[in-house]
Order: sequence, then structure tokens, then C-alpha cells
Amino acid sequence: MNSGCVLARQGGEGRQAVEYPEAMATVDGGNSSQPLLVLGKIGEILDAFSLDRPSLTLGEIRESTGFPTSTVQRLVTNMVALGFLDRQGDQFRVGVKMAYWAAPAVKGVDVLDLIVPVLKHLRDETGETASFFRAEQGHRVCVALAETAHALRREMHVGKIMPLHAGSAGRVLLAWDESLARSILSQPLGSITDSTITSADELAAVIRQTRADGYAITIGEREQGASGLSVPVFKANGELAGCLTISGPTIRMPLDRCLDWLDLLVEAAEQSTRLLGGRFPTTSSIAI
Repeated sequence: MNSGCVLARQGGEGRQAVEYPEAMATVDGGNSSQPLLVLGKIGEILDAFSLDRPSLTLGEIRESTGFPTSTVQRLVTNMVALGFLDRQGDQFRVGVKMAYWAAPAVKGVDVLDLIVPVLKHLRDETGETASFFRAEQGHRVCVALAETAHALRREMHVGKIMPLHAGSAGRVLLAWDESLARSILSQPLGSITDSTITSADELAAVIRQTRADGYAITIGEREQGASGLSVPVFKANGELAGCLTISGPTIRMPLDRCLDWLDLLVEAAEQSTRLLGGRFPTTSSIAI
């Protein structure tokens, strides 16, 4: 006799049996306070999808999770039946119904309430200050912050206003906002340090490169001896919500260290975008 649990689901095509062969199995073999093993596996399958890889085959899901082929086939079939996944040919995507379920999770929740835990994780992982910037009235503004514990640090605080043409955060904010970029490029670009870009043509080129790369790293542009690494976060309509930035003294953040942290920051930005119900824009270029 199959020891699994079979649930009946009423759908558009009548009642459909959905089987959970491991639904009653627990982590410690019977302690109901522990999560169900099958839920953990479902979570790992959902975690296999990302904004970079929204569609996966069964084989790709198996490679990502490490589950046996039979387990993947069984769980994916049930997840499709329940709306957790949608199927398109041999490809699977996170189910559209998941957005319906997720909507109440962010209803009435301030964006910064979702971003601050991400900043704290970045600060704890790198030891450096993690910030979230937005463009406001032709400047960039720090709207959230998790500050480093190091005594030697870049001065940063919530509400700090800075120019958009200097620093990694400014490049990212301009790279995903064409009208703002054109406005800034039409104005005089003041020199802040010896490394500040003051040529409109040169700034336009680095903005286009930032858009193509998906990130920006700068050293000494806004403050001598200081480095910054920034990546974009997006809203549901694909517009820019802001950018995540790791910043600190160049002595602790040379270029190689910034590159080492790039994957960590990109992953945090993708997590933030998903928390906001966001998506990546459809174009990877900027017309400036």
C-alpha cells in the first residue's frame, strides 16, 4: 500500500488526484514541529528558478537540486497540478498563481522593510557598509543603510544627498533611467576628486557600459581612497526601484575584492527584486 498522501483538487477539468508520497515524512522521523521533507524539496525546486533563468527543463531542475530524476518528475507533476509551476512544452516556470498568493505578503509593507534585511546580510557577509540608493530630484539619496563596524569607514547616513555623476550608485541609477541620464549629461559635471568624470561623452560611455555589464565598480570618484560596488533592483513594471551598494575604504576594497563580492551583491539584488515582485527590463541597452 502506498504510504503517501493523496489530495483531491477541484480544477477546471474536474477533480484531479494530487499525490504527495512523502507528505507525512518529517526531518526527524516523526517530530511534527519539524518541517515536512516534501515541503523542503518543493522549496528547493522553486529556488532553482531565478530572474536570469525563469524557465527550466526537468533535467535542469534535477541538476540544480541534485534530486533523483524520479523525484523531480513526481514533484514537478504535482506542482504543476497545484499551480506552483506552469508548463510550456518541455519548460517549466514558477506558476502565475504564485503571484496571486504572494500579493498579500507585500500588501502594506514598505519597500525599505523588505530591503533592510538584505542590507544587513550584505554587511555581515562583507564587513562593509551596505546601502540602498534612489534618484531624487537630480541627485542620489541614501534611503536605507546597514553600517560597517570598522572604525575606518566612509561617512554615510540615511538621507545623505550626493551627485549622480560620481560613484558606482550614480552610474547604476543613470544606466537604467534614460531621461535622467540625458538630464545629467546636459549639465556641467563638477570635479569632486582627481578621478571624477567631468566629460559628458566619457560619462555616457561608462553609463552604457554599466547597463551592458549589469553593475558598476568605482574607485575614488566621489571620495579619495574609497570604493563602491553597485547593482540595480527593479519594480514589477521593470522600472528601476533603486540600487544596492557596498562601499568602503579602497584599502579594504581594492578592485579584486569588489569583483569577488560581485556575485554576492547580484544575488542580493535579485532577491530584493523578487521580494518587490519585480522583473528585469526587456532591453539591455540605453539610448544616450
